[in-house]
Amino acid sequence: PNTITIIANYIPFESPDGAPNFYDFGTNVRYEIHIKNKASTAGDDITYRFTFSKVNQDPTTFFYIRLGQQNLKTTYKCEKSTDGGNTFTTIVANGVVPPANVGPRSIEDKTVGLGASSYDALAQQAIANASTGEKVFCGPVDDPFFVDLAGAFDVGNFRPEGNAVNSPKDALNRFNVHTIAIKVPINLLQKDGKSVAQAATILDPDYVIGVWASASRQMIQTLYAGADIGNDGKFVQVSRLGMPLTNEAVIPIGMKDKWNAASPYGGEDLQFAKYFTNPELALYMDDSQFGTAVPSLNALRIQSKSLGAFDFRNGKPGLFGLKGNAALNGTALSEAAFGGILLPDNKSPRAVDLLPIFYTGVPNLAP
Repeated sequence: PNTITIIANYIPFESPDGAPNFYDFGTNVRYEIHIKNKASTAGDDITYRFTFSKVNQDPTTFFYIRLGQQNLKTTYKCEKSTDGGNTFTTIVANGVVPPANVGPRSIEDKTVGLGASSYDALAQQAIANASTGEKVFCGPVDDPFFVDLAGAFDVGNFRPEGNAVNSPKDALNRFNVHTIAIKVPINLLQKDGKSVAQAATILDPDYVIGVWASASRQMIQTLYAGADIGNDGKFVQVSRLGMPLTNEAVIPIGMKDKWNAASPYGGEDLQFAKYFTNPELALYMDDSQFGTAVPSLNALRIQSKSLGAFDFRNGKPGLFGLKGNAALNGTALSEAAFGGILLPDNKSPRAVDLLPIFYTGVPNLAP
């Protein structure tokens, strides 16, 4: 109850054994977890930065693990900044990433393998205690997400539950991801260092944080003879995610690289607001658009006469007819609160529900 666990997952669809190339964190990548707890500052209030290193302990073998040695043995450094990324302090100097789960002989055998009691024991041993009080784990884990990708990307033809012939399949079953997980005492995340016991209520706004993760690479990569690689120049963000499914199911393909390179700060994300206020999937929940072609979404029809008056189909006014109404005073839709964002115009119907889930947060104000 007094901690928050923050998890950032990278590299989907990893086979746990993954031979012969084996999945791992990149060595010339900055992986970062960004935390915002003050509305008055311009950027991060807390940043955790991870950089990884690899070594071949036994260059004479083609095996990933042999005779107690690991090839591509991966370690990491975790640094923390509390001044907007201007300075960083190392809080884990030599963290260990567990190896790929190649198999029981490689992991458990005391003669040819690592001699561990189990793979889970290796993972437990890899949990590091940071000098500032956090617990940190980096490594391969079972992907916890459930998604029926074959249905989702077949033009939104999600397969219904309970249909034995055409039921949803977990496309991520038995696949790994590489995870960065940090368990942080809440007082380290709260802007004034307060504990949970000092919160006024469960909705105390002083205990609200924003979290997102990114990966950055250097601008220049040079390939030399002998397969040596040089990396130079400043680091540039190439990947980010905060809310799950944003990059996957909201941002269109042609905008993904731009979205991945952008920051959520300074209103920069509002250039993508149109994909939330008129989401593409809503077209398949609307019989006046493409709804009849995607029968699996029949139960999710967009309302055209909500409360007898409000049309929430793409391009329709939604609640815009209430904009500026005195009845909105004291609510999230008032101009003094989020009205300028949540009621932007008369053709952004989902700005009042989908957009705040992803952008402003669901306001703790009377509806």
